[in-house]
Order: sequence, then structure tokens, then C-alpha cells
Amino acid sequence: MDIVRVIIADDHVIFRKGLRTVLNEITNVKVIAEASNGHELLEILKNNKTDIILMDIKMPLIDGIEATKKISEKFPEVNIIALTMHEEIGYFNKMLEAGATGFLLKKTNREELQNAINTVMQGDNYYSEEFVCNINSKNNTKISAKINLTERETQILELICKGMSNNEIAKHLGISQKTVDVHRCHLFEKTGAKNAPHLVMFAIKHGIIK
Repeated sequence: MDIVRVIIADDHVIFRKGLRTVLNEITNVKVIAEASNGHELLEILKNNKTDIILMDIKMPLIDGIEATKKISEKFPEVNIIALTMHEEIGYFNKMLEAGATGFLLKKTNREELQNAINTVMQGDNYYSEEFVCNINSKNNTKISAKINLTERETQILELICKGMSNNEIAKHLGISQKTVDVHRCHLFEKTGAKNAPHLVMFAIKHGIIK
């Protein structure tokens, strides 16, 4: 089993130390560094090969959203999982738009942390079970009759939520990328979403992500 190299980015020392202790209990995880802000994190990345960053959103100097944007551009191979106390949809959207591949709440447990790390290392996105359940419970409605998704569109939406690109979806379903492109355009038109994170939020609100 390959070791997953993790950096913790959070401005609270006690939280970082506690999280390091929890992560050290996971067999295939190694915490290689800690950062108290986005600027410090970017400096650490210059000299340390990293697989995953557990990223707080509210940090001084450079916050988690801006740091995620910069890292996604400069170090696209690094997976970023937001780890935050903020449950607002706005933060979720901003982190996904910035390039995060996961979203966890700080009240998570070791099992979910391990699941999230393993999921993003396999190339999928991971969203906090509690966050998704809370959104689903607040929006406990069926998809509007005006938004009638076909079986194929729903299937493609589920794969978009897993973080797959159009090319990856095409290979997975055994169809052409052009066909996926068309279905994706239909999804944007039907849902009113402007980008992939908005499609993910639509899927969460309507119970497509379980």
C-alpha cells in the first residue's frame, strides 16, 4: 500500500496537532508538514512532494479558497480536501470552483477522513456525508417536473459529481466524448447551472447524490 503524503493547513495550532494525531492512526497516511496560512503552505509545496492537502477555509494572509486556486494552477497533481466548520453552500461552491476535490466538516471522524483520502486518491471527489444529508433534508423535494432529466443525463451527472472529466465519462460509459459534451450542455440548460460545482450542488439538493 502506497503512503499518502498529507499537509495540514489550518491557523489553529491545537486543531493541527489533534488532526495529526488522528491521521497518524491511519496506516497508509503520513503527515509531512503543517501550515498556518496559505502563504506558508505555498512555500512548503515548493520543496515537498505532496498527495493531499487538508485545507481550512478561513486563514490569514492567503485564505483556503485563494490558496486552492493557486495550488490547482501550480501543482495540479495535488488533491485538496476542504476541512472546515463552515457548512454554508457558498463555501462549498467556492472551494469546488477553486479546484478542491473534497469537502469535509471539522466534526468528521477518523473513518470518514480515511474514506475521503482514499476516495480522492482513486480519482473521485468526496463530499461530507453530514453536509450532503443536511442539504438533502433541507431540500427534501423531487426534481421539478420542469427539469426532466433523462436516464443518461442523470448517469452523467452522477459521474460529474465523482469528479470525472468528459473524456473519462466517455471511456467509462463507452460512448463518444462528443455525446458526453452534448449531454453536459443539456444538463447546464435544464438545471441553470453555470459550471460543474453548480451541477454538483443541484445533484445534492435533489437527492441524486446519496
